[in-house]
Amino acid sequence: MKDLIKALQIFLKYTDTKYPTACSHDVLYVMCDPNDVSNEDIKELDKLGFFINDVDGFSSYKYGSC
Repeated sequence: MKDLIKALQIFLKYTDTKYPTACSHDVLYVMCDPNDVSNEDIKELDKLGFFINDVDGFSSYKYGSC
């Protein structure tokens, strides 16, 4: 739980959209433009289980299923 909260706090630095997440087929998506995120935070998000996807931001398989 701590890793998820830490990741969401990083995303909050870069976006505060009304509906920032989506979930599909055991993947958690966070709509946050990777171009806006610092390299340091991208590395930290990777350690926390989030990777840049080719659709709309970041994805993770770590935080459960839908």
